[in-house]
Amino acid sequence: QVQLAESGGGLVQAGGSLRLSCTFPGRTFSQYVLGWFRQVPGKEREFVASIRSTGGSTYYAESVKGRFTVSRDNDLYLQMNSLRPEDTGVYYCAACWKCTTARTMAGVDHNVIDYWGKGTQVSVSS
Repeated sequence: QVQLAESGGGLVQAGGSLRLSCTFPGRTFSQYVLGWFRQVPGKEREFVASIRSTGGSTYYAESVKGRFTVSRDNDLYLQMNSLRPEDTGVYYCAACWKCTTARTMAGVDHNVIDYWGKGTQVSVSS
C-alpha cells in the first residue's frame, strides 16, 4: 500500500551529524502533519520531531531540542547534530491527517498515524 521511504541513517561517532530524508513517491502530503519517531529493542516507539506544513510550525521532544531540526518541502527531513549514543535507534517517518498541529503528533495514539516508513537505522557510538 502506501509506503514512505526513509534514507540517510548510518553509523556516526558521538558529536557527529546525520541528515535523514523521507520521500513520498507519487503522493502529496501537503495537508498532513509529518514527523519522526524512533525505536530501540524493548521500548515503545517514541516521538522525536514534527512539522505542520512547509515552512510551518515545528515541535520537538525535549531530548532532541536544540540539536535536531525538522523541515519539509516535497519530502521530509531531519537534520541531527551533536548526536549522542542515546539517539541510537530505528528512525521512522510518519504522516498524520488528524494531527492538526505539530505538537499533536507528539501525544497522539500511534493508531492515528496514517502512514509509516519502514525505518532507517541510526547508530551513535561513544
